[in-house]
Parts: sequence; C-alpha cells; structure tokens
Amino acid sequence: HAHHMNMSCEGQGKVLSIQSHVVHGHVGNTSATFPLQLLGYEVDVINSVQFSNHTKYDVSKGQVLGSSELRDLVSGLRANGLLCCTHLLTGYIGSLAFLNEVYELICELKQHNPDLIYVCDPVMGDDGKMYVPPELLPIYQEKVTGIADILTPNQYEAELLSGVRIKSEEDVMKVLDILLAKGTKHVVITSVELGESDTLTLFAGSAKGERMKISFPKFSAPFTGTGDLFSALLLGWSKEGLKIACEKAICTMHAVLQRTLQRASELSRGREPSLSEIELKLVQSKRDIEEPPSADGKIVSENITLCD
Repeated sequence: HAHHMNMSCEGQGKVLSIQSHVVHGHVGNTSATFPLQLLGYEVDVINSVQFSNHTKYDVSKGQVLGSSELRDLVSGLRANGLLCCTHLLTGYIGSLAFLNEVYELICELKQHNPDLIYVCDPVMGDDGKMYVPPELLPIYQEKVTGIADILTPNQYEAELLSGVRIKSEEDVMKVLDILLAKGTKHVVITSVELGESDTLTLFAGSAKGERMKISFPKFSAPFTGTGDLFSALLLGWSKEGLKIACEKAICTMHAVLQRTLQRASELSRGREPSLSEIELKLVQSKRDIEEPPSADGKIVSENITLCD
C-alpha cells in the first residue's frame, strides 16, 4: 500500500518541517520556511509552538502543541495519503513526550520512503547551558542520531551528544567519529570556537570519510534564529553534496547577518539595537538565499585529510 502514499511525493522536493512558530520575527519555522520555498521546496509546516515572539523578549505569550495534538495532525495527513515527503526537518523540541512522538513519525516516514532525508538540529542548549529538559539528551543520543541523515549540532550540543569536550581540532575529529558511528550519515558542527575570539569554524564529516572545515567571521550581535536558518539552507542545498551545501549555507548566512546588522544600525542610530531591530532580514535577503554570494576572503573553506 506504499504506492498510493507516494503520489504527492513525485518530482520536486517536499519538506515536512516541525519547529516553533512566532507571530513576530524569525525563529524556527518562520526562519526556515521562506528560504526553503525560495529554493524550490514545497514546505508542509507543523508548528510545535505558537508564540507572540521569541523568548528572549521581556514577554512571550502563546500556546504549546501537545504530543497528542501532533498525533492528531499526523492522523489527518495519514488518512488522506498526504503523509509523504522527500525531506524532514526538526529543530527545537521542548518535551520528552513530543520528541518521542516525533521519533515515531520519523520511523513511519522512513518506512514509506527509504530515501527520505532527515535533517535534525538537536537543539538542547548553547554556551555551556542546557535549555531543554535533560531527559531529552539520551533520546537524541540513542534514538535520533541513529536515523538522522544530517545532524547539525552547535559546539555545546556536539559535546553533549558525544561526551567529549572540544578544545582542539583533534577533539572535533573525535566528536565527528563518535556521532557518525551512532548511525548519522553527515554531521555538521555549526560553530566551533577554538581560541580565536573573532572567528568561528564549521566542521563537517560524512560516513563516507569526508572531513571539511569553513572558518568565518563571528558577529557579536545577539541574533536569534540563525541556527534554524542554517539548517534550512543546508537542507536546501544538500543535493549538491556536503561541502558545497555547507559553503552555500555559510555564504548566505554571512550575507543575511551582515544585512541584518546594517539595517539594525541604521534604525538604532548609535544606540544598542533592540531585539526587534536585529530580527533576521530574510525578506530583504531574497537574492542572497536564491543565489548565495561567492565566499570572500573572510570565509575560508578547506578539506581535511584524514591520516589512517
């Protein structure tokens, strides 16, 4: 009976994206959907929360989608034969029950479509602080990493998942090996700080043995939604292969952040920009999303050769 399920999967890519939604600003689905649509993907969106704005503002109000409500939405799609996609994207998940429900869904989708590409951003924390319940970690470690095709942790999340503290490039290589050994096909550690305060480095590896890194300038502004945008761009370009996808995603990101900072400083005229003023300027960056600018001297990409 798998065949009628695939009817609406034919042809162009179709993404099912399960992330948070905000009325104002760009995080989660409001950061990921527009770029994916610009890159030619149909996007089916499940909003895991609906908030007025992201949670760094003084106030944020709204609703959280429960795991039974997720199951309800999925059952409607299933009943109509609409539960099919070429790609699945997940980001921030705030509860154990919801993560377990998502895991069940991924297994079902992969059964229908063994070629499904699952891009997982295992959002758990940053800068040494965890902001999801700690019981989510073993689920990501033991279940989710085993079925993810592309895993996009930040440095802290990569350390949590692997149990290794990252202090050097050797540590990063060890972390990539550990995570790939869990079954993930590609791992992209999005922003590693190794001593240099003004530079961040992306490290990526694949189960086929590719290893690469891209260093890029660090912006000091407290942006929100950048990880969500990056994972979406990486998914969007993934058919080009790991290295090109990472390069294009970083080049677009850099352009978006530069434009966001520029607009914010025009608006704030010398004072510290407000949170609303540094919301990502995605609509204004339409062209940089569709055609990523080529890397300038500030963005350096290189392959890493592994010695046996």
